[in-house]
Order: sequence, then C-alpha cells, then structure tokens
Amino acid sequence: MGPVTGAIPTPTYDVERELPCSGGVPGVAGVDEVGRGAWAGPVVVGVAVTDGSPAPEGLTDCKRLAPKARVAMADQLRDWVVDHGLGRAEPTEIDTLGMTAALRLAAQRALDQLAAPPEWVLLDGKHDYLGTPWQVRTEIKADLTCVSVAAASVLAKVYRDNLMTALDPDFPQYAFASAVGYPSPQHRRALADLGPTRHHRMSWSYLDDLPQWRHLRKPRPGPQGQSALF
Repeated sequence: MGPVTGAIPTPTYDVERELPCSGGVPGVAGVDEVGRGAWAGPVVVGVAVTDGSPAPEGLTDCKRLAPKARVAMADQLRDWVVDHGLGRAEPTEIDTLGMTAALRLAAQRALDQLAAPPEWVLLDGKHDYLGTPWQVRTEIKADLTCVSVAAASVLAKVYRDNLMTALDPDFPQYAFASAVGYPSPQHRRALADLGPTRHHRMSWSYLDDLPQWRHLRKPRPGPQGQSALF
C-alpha cells in the first residue's frame, strides 16, 4: 500500500502525558497493528516505549511515509526507542481464532518482548482488543497524533513488509513484495488462476468470488470471525 498524501500532523506526547503513570511517558506503551485488511500474510502488532524525548524528525503514521523514508525511519527508531516489541498472528491463527482474538494474541506476543510490562497501553483505534489485565487507553488516529503509537506503526509496518517481501521469490505471481498481501490487481489475477497459497487467510470471503477455489474456504470462527468486508 502506498503512502497517504495530504498534510502530515506532527505527533506529540499530549495523550501519553494524560495517563496516570508513576513513571511518566516511559510507563506508556504505544501499540498499533498492520496487515488487518490483507488477504495473505500475518497480522503484526508493534509496541514502542519512549523516554519522552523529541521524536526523530518526520515521524508519523507509517501509511504517510514513502517506502524508503519508512525504512529509514524504522532504522532510527530502533536506536531511539527505550524498548519495543513485534508480535504476529499467522493466517492459520486468524482463520482459527478470528481477527479480534488474533490481534490480542499478536499484541500479547509483542508486549511479552518488553523488558518490563507497561503501566498503560495506548492503543490506536476505538476498540480495545487487549482487555485485562492491561490498562488500555484507546485513541482514534493515535498513529498520527501520539509519538509512541506512530513509532509502533512504523516498526510494525517495516517488519511485516520485510516478511512479505521474503515470500516473493517463492510466489512471484502474487506480488507479495509490492502489495504485501493486499488485493492488488496482480494478486487478484494470481488467486483466480492459481488459487490461494498456504500464506492466505482461508476463512475470508474473497474465496466466494473464486468459484474454482471456493471449496477451500474455511468456516468463520464464531461471533468474532472476520467481517465479510474482507
């Protein structure tokens, strides 16, 4: 997916500083996910903890950065953040658990990588998919407005893009390097001609539009199963 154009807000620590952390900003872990809407590949959750110092110049939501700028920013962030983690839930886990539970699993895996558990989790969006035992603050567009969440979004995006690019030599017809599992025209053609790979999410409704492969679709998992939008 290409960068989003338009005015780019500068993220701040305003929300992080609103949270009642005894340790201040370093007690807050910013969390964001990437790959929720892809048809192939894992969903990845990034977690970033900062010390409250000025962020690298140009930091913003990963979708607002061109690919080269995003990679360069991730390189800066790895040295700049106090701590970070990256967790993933595989396509088979998404198919088995549903997206909400898969996001929770990926987030837990990312949070488990931190040296110490945060006092608060600042989560992009309006839906708390983490729940207890975490203290969670949800914030719409936090990846644009909050430093820790913007950092998490960039780190997660670059990590997932690298995962998908590594699959491309084995599956060149699906454009994994360029579309990273999203439904680009080339990806759609490959699905119609060749069917899904082991890296595809098999409970999703795109298979309903592929008569010769429809029989491969897995049942949706329970009330939290993936929306028919995907």
